[in-house]
Amino acid sequence: MLRNDKLLININMNSHLYKTGWIELICGSMFSGKTEELIRRLVRAKIAKQKIQVFKPLLDDRYQADMVSSHSGGRFEAQVVKKPLDLLPLLDDNTNVIAIDEVQFFDKRIVDIAETLANSQRRVILAGLDMDFRGEAFGPIPLLMSKAEKVHKLRAICMVCGREASRTQRLINGHPAHYNDPIIMVGAKEVYEARCRQHHIVPGRIHQPITNGKQPSFLDNLTH
Repeated sequence: MLRNDKLLININMNSHLYKTGWIELICGSMFSGKTEELIRRLVRAKIAKQKIQVFKPLLDDRYQADMVSSHSGGRFEAQVVKKPLDLLPLLDDNTNVIAIDEVQFFDKRIVDIAETLANSQRRVILAGLDMDFRGEAFGPIPLLMSKAEKVHKLRAICMVCGREASRTQRLINGHPAHYNDPIIMVGAKEVYEARCRQHHIVPGRIHQPITNGKQPSFLDNLTH
């Protein structure tokens, strides 16, 4: 249970536009347009005269602190919170739509909070990276995917071959970051690139893509 149960109980259950709430999750690699899609949905909600509140983690300091910003230049006003429980006292009773960008940076308590908000007849829109630079599940995203009514997985363009990309390549001085490097390192295109499965390279990872034209067999993967 969350420690701040009183704030959860005091959320007004009867003052919202919808008879039921839900969770939408927008996910994918870096440069796939996650925040751009989030902003698009928020703009439509604003046109519909819905009451909106947007939150982002303190860790995301790449652009303006009081904005969620896409790589293409889109922006929407946001409030910064350090941890999931911090957003509860900031909620207005008449808020219909709650959006959280870069949700992968929060711990798993964000899952309980998203569930509580949806159960209080609110539309909850979340956006974040589904995988870290290692190509592994990022933070609370797998749990959020299982809880969300709507999951929209976006793809970027591989910077090596131009095919669809589903992974994020971290580069340090132009070279792929090692598997044992820290998971969280906020940056933009000078640190990260979108890559397809074949061109996503992580030195130190057990299984690497085969790039010489030879296809790995299923049994080879099991026995190495």
